[in-house]
Amino acid sequence: MALHPDWEVVIGLEIHTQLSTETKIFCGCLSKAPAGMTVAELGPNANTCPVCTAQPGALPVLNRKVVEYAMRAGYALNCEIRRHNVFSRKNYFYPDLPKGYQISQFDLPICEKGFIDIEFKKDGKESAKRIGVTRIHMEEDAGKNLHMDEFSLVNLNRACIPLIEIVSEPDMRSSEEAGAYMRTVYGIVTALGICDGNMQEGNFRCDANVSVMKKGSTKFGTRAEIKNVNSFRFVEKAIEYEIDRQIALIESGGKIVQETRLWDSAKNQTFSMRSKEEAHDYRYFPEPDLIPVNIDEAWAARVKASLPELPTQKKARYVSEFGLSNYDAGVLTSSPALTVFFEETLRLLGSDAKRLAKTVSNNLAGEISRLMNEDQIELSASRLLPEHVADAVRLVASSGISSTGAKTALGVAWKSGGKISAIVENEGLAQVSDTGALEKAVDEIIAANPGQTAEYRAGKEKLLGFFVGQTMKATGGKANPAMLQEIVKKKLSG
Repeated sequence: MALHPDWEVVIGLEIHTQLSTETKIFCGCLSKAPAGMTVAELGPNANTCPVCTAQPGALPVLNRKVVEYAMRAGYALNCEIRRHNVFSRKNYFYPDLPKGYQISQFDLPICEKGFIDIEFKKDGKESAKRIGVTRIHMEEDAGKNLHMDEFSLVNLNRACIPLIEIVSEPDMRSSEEAGAYMRTVYGIVTALGICDGNMQEGNFRCDANVSVMKKGSTKFGTRAEIKNVNSFRFVEKAIEYEIDRQIALIESGGKIVQETRLWDSAKNQTFSMRSKEEAHDYRYFPEPDLIPVNIDEAWAARVKASLPELPTQKKARYVSEFGLSNYDAGVLTSSPALTVFFEETLRLLGSDAKRLAKTVSNNLAGEISRLMNEDQIELSASRLLPEHVADAVRLVASSGISSTGAKTALGVAWKSGGKISAIVENEGLAQVSDTGALEKAVDEIIAANPGQTAEYRAGKEKLLGFFVGQTMKATGGKANPAMLQEIVKKKLSG
């Protein structure tokens, strides 16, 4: 992205979160593929019924679990829970919307006036900021169009899938802030257990509203909406492109129009989809086939009491209890899978857990995160288990292997799933702690470097690292570092 010192960016996100209920929001159809089957394997229009395909006379019935999940999100995002909220019809016509309208919420949503705190890096500096949450409302998803060369097909399996839409205030001022906000919300909804977080299937996606204005201005510019972005990296790239596009257009004498745009990840650019409608264009009115939702104090209290420890709370506990850095604790709490893996590894370490937590964290935030990024898979898709990390950490602590050897062993276990002890033996990773063998190796290095030996003995003690490094290299990195350093000092002093 080009630098634009004379311009300010205004960003708001609308995050669509598919809820992990067993059935759809207004009917009894499954909201996911049956056990043992992926969404891709599910036949078109297989999870449908007269309600979600909008057959004449079929009436919606609200799924109570959807309301509870929306309340959980509201409490976690510090919102006020509206005790009396209403569903509305949002009218528009598109082939994947069988009723000709979407059942959503408009002026009386279930949650309002919340906020979350985000942490992000910009220009290498760590920053924090509070982002307002305007509202959270419940709604049904539409179906999916499959566009062929000469015709289109419609799959209504997604029709009536339960969603909550989390609408932020226009408080973000950079793509980094937007990415951090999206990641933070993702961590919260997955930790709550209300969303599986599968972004590839569109279960967590966002619309980004982007506008620009001259530095110091108080009037927001005309915004463009980037629709249905389902990747943290893509939302940042799409916003950066849109910032450059809008500023270049204005500076060349053009005018920004309010519109909906799509992100093309192959071309790294947005393109126009349609003009953006205003709320009145949807002709909202209360849904006549659903009664208002009334939430009493007892129900609200039960939902609030059921909240688990949230990522921000876990992060603070990891920092205070285990002495982890803010960054490492943030990595470990960024997804439920990493959190569960970390805590299960600590459980396996038993009484050594607190002492070795930092080493476990280093492996997860370092080598294992690298492997996840390199292979572009989630931790659960690898063959690595908490037992592997616990065994590797124990061996490092007992000087059985070096930290480098542990990385190698975990890399092999990542692909093979084999036991760490067998990998250490097969790969020859065991650390050399034999005093005689180390002394012999040090003697050979000293003999081969008489000039450096003389300099060290003349007072150039910084050369100690040279001798340790050369001996470590000669032993294939297997020498016990602590023992080696003592032996080198003793031999050089002699």
